[in-house]
This record gives sequence, structure tokens and C-alpha cells, in this order.
Amino acid sequence: MIVDNELKPDGTPINHWRLCTIQQVEEVKCLTKIIPVWAAGIISITSLIQKGTFTVSQAMQMNRHLGPKFQIPPGSIGVISLITIGIWLPFYDRVLVPALRKVTKHEGGITLLQRIGIGIVFSILSMLVAGFVEKERRDAANLNPHVHMSVMWLAPQLILMGFCEAFNIIGQTEFFNSQFPDHMRSIANSFLPVSFAVANYLNSLVVAIVHGVTGSRHGDDGGHPEWLTNDINAGRLYYFYYLIAGIGVLNFFYFLYCAHHYRYKGRVQYLEKKPYPVHRDDLELDQIKP
Repeated sequence: MIVDNELKPDGTPINHWRLCTIQQVEEVKCLTKIIPVWAAGIISITSLIQKGTFTVSQAMQMNRHLGPKFQIPPGSIGVISLITIGIWLPFYDRVLVPALRKVTKHEGGITLLQRIGIGIVFSILSMLVAGFVEKERRDAANLNPHVHMSVMWLAPQLILMGFCEAFNIIGQTEFFNSQFPDHMRSIANSFLPVSFAVANYLNSLVVAIVHGVTGSRHGDDGGHPEWLTNDINAGRLYYFYYLIAGIGVLNFFYFLYCAHHYRYKGRVQYLEKKPYPVHRDDLELDQIKP
């Protein structure tokens, strides 16, 4: 509502925080609804980041030979996740979704939030498996330094990371694009890259904290080695993996709370004998039709 002394002579608002359009209000409401769900996806992406950092460090300490003449480059071990996604997605879209659609009566088989939640569960499982494998690899390396475990022991955690990407990352992309209005699609497409950026900063923060806390526990006899020391055979990398998994569990409960209270973008409702549409609070302006 426009009151006195709120417009300039050219008709523009003097204070945009006092007077704004309905479209601007709806855009802010849309962001307010989606940001909590977006924040829940950051922790799960943090587990995926390990694929290009500590997983590579593990691969460098393992037997990477496939046959007598070929050796897998450590930085290429993450291709297992890509292969998992490439096999899983066609099966999911062509086989699993039609089967689920008959049971749930939902067009996508499951809702987008359910898909994101499943991805978060896979991210937790990947860190638990990574911690178990690293514990076995470290113990074997310290017991017999001349015998190295096969690098294929890293396949289970990378396969789980692939499932996490297939559910969580793709689910987030579809969620943002479906819940934002058409004129905000560019913002919707930017949310996922921002998630990866924030997850990288968060991972760096956790690593710095772990370095600071576990590094300060060093005794003269070296009885408490740092978790993330350069020599992973002397460190406790599996504790770091378990820490990420624990944070992921807390994040999962936070996501369940957000998903329970989230209302999907609805449909326009009309009142009988009224010449104009009545829309709920969670509707976007571009849904209102004359």
C-alpha cells in the first residue's frame, strides 16, 4: 500500500525496503523456504569432496596394478563413481521409477525431497565404509610395509559416493528448478555450484580444526599421532572419515525437520462465484491467472 511521501516525483519508491512489489515479496519468500533445504545438502557434498583429496592419498599407498603392464593413476580412481552413475541412472529412470510410480502414484516415483534424503544417507554410508577400509589398509601397511592392499578396496566407498551423486546432486538440481519461478531459473541453477563452493570451504575448515586439535595432542613419545599427518600410515585418517559421517548423521536429522515442514509449490485455488483467483501463501506470482 502506497502512503504519503513514499514515492519520488518520477513514481519510484524512496525506500525499497518500505515499498516493494508483490513479485519481490514472493521472490524473498521463495528463497526463505528453499535456503534451509539447500543448507542441508552442503554436508553431504562434503563427503564427495574426499573423493578428490584423501581418497587419492589412499590410492597412492595401495597396489594400483591391473595386470602386468597397466597401473591406475591415483587421480583417476574416482572414475568408479562416474561409472556407477552412468549405469544407475538409466536403470533408475527406465525401470525403477515406473515400478515405484505404480506403488506411490507419484509421477517421479518418489518426491524430490525423498530423493535428496536418500542421497544424504548414501553420503553417510560412504564415509563409514571409507573409514573401515582405511583402518584395514593402515593396519595391513604397518604390519607388512612390503605388501599393499589392492586399490579396488576403494571401490565400495566410491560406488556409494556415485549413488550419493545420483540421488542427492541430481535431486537438488531438479528441486531448485521446480520450486523457483520461471523468472528465477538463473538463481536456481546457481544454487548447486554455490553448494560445492561452500562445501569446499567447510571441508577446509574441518581439516584445519582437526589439524589444530589432534596436532596439539602430540607428546614427546609421539603416542598421539595427528589424524591427518602427511604419512597416512602414521595418521588416523579413518577417524576423520568417521567424524564426517557423524556430522552427516546430525545433518540428516536437520534435513528431516526441514523436509517435514516444507510445502511444495502448489496450485492456484479458485473460490466459487469469485471473478478473481485466490492463491495460498506458498504460490508464486507467475502462477496467478486472470
